[in-house]
Amino acid sequence: MRTIDEIYAEMAKEYESRCSLVLRPGGDMSLRFYAFAAQVLALENQLEFSRRQAFPQTAQGEYLDLHAGIRGLERGGATKAMGTLRFFVDEAHDSPVAIEAGVICTDAAGTEFAVTEAGAIEAGALYCDLPAEAVSGGESGNAPALAICYMPYPPVGVTGCQNPEPFTGGSAGEDDESLRARILDSYSSLPNGANIAYYEAQALAVPGVFAVQVLPKRRGVGTVDVVIAAESGTPDSATVSEVELRLQSQREICVDIEVSAPQLSQTNVSVQIESGDFESAKAAAEAALYEMFTGAMLGRPVLLAEIGRALFSAEGVTNYRITAPAADIAAQDGVLPTLGTLTITEMGA
Repeated sequence: MRTIDEIYAEMAKEYESRCSLVLRPGGDMSLRFYAFAAQVLALENQLEFSRRQAFPQTAQGEYLDLHAGIRGLERGGATKAMGTLRFFVDEAHDSPVAIEAGVICTDAAGTEFAVTEAGAIEAGALYCDLPAEAVSGGESGNAPALAICYMPYPPVGVTGCQNPEPFTGGSAGEDDESLRARILDSYSSLPNGANIAYYEAQALAVPGVFAVQVLPKRRGVGTVDVVIAAESGTPDSATVSEVELRLQSQREICVDIEVSAPQLSQTNVSVQIESGDFESAKAAAEAALYEMFTGAMLGRPVLLAEIGRALFSAEGVTNYRITAPAADIAAQDGVLPTLGTLTITEMGA
């Protein structure tokens, strides 16, 4: 891009060439030329901005959303982290201690998490586990194990809470680069109303859908099974229903479509790591492995190489040894590998 001084210099040179007059700095004509040069610069900037927004490779923000709309795509919204909350009593009761859906717990930063299904600590028991999610979407809802331990308004009889496992899956709304990649993919795999790319594009346009696997003829000729996953793993029933309605309204004639959540297959991982600060490296390795086992694993194999790459990406890990799984685990249609029991020990200890 030219600067205003470069534009002014070109104008002044042309004026002097045509009129045989030299512009005097600070003179009336010089000031007029400089003001006009500023307007030319503004026009060039606007043209450059328009050029960038005209193509999906360089468009940004709302202009990229317009390109997505042309391809039948939508920017993904923020997703909520999901996990399990455990509620305690100091001593066993003779009758159940009820816990209603909507009970709020928080972490030290004040991030709120709400119980999604009512339950109870049964008579004679000291705790119960209930499903929960972050109240707001975004990465702030991703919490490590045991981080959620406050109750602003505890249910009657309940004395404590915690999350035995990390809350995962929270993400901000889809960023430009992720949406751009989907738009460009839609051009490389053109949907024609009959191929896999068509069903993938339609399913991914539904908020909350992170990965899709399309399985033609799984139930016979004329059938299409669409398996969807959320970033945290299993999508909620409302998301499955929304994808079902979308595809049923746009399916081919005489095609039987079935949309479902994936089957989950737990993978127990046991590794040894080497580091100068084991506790810090262990926490980083745990986070890296949980980040690996997201909905993106739908229909994919579990590769030892990927586990190793995740470990090496963890800050502080200088070496590692994988003891489980013993070998790569083959991919299965409609199956989402999830992280089961994770054991991290110090190498040589």
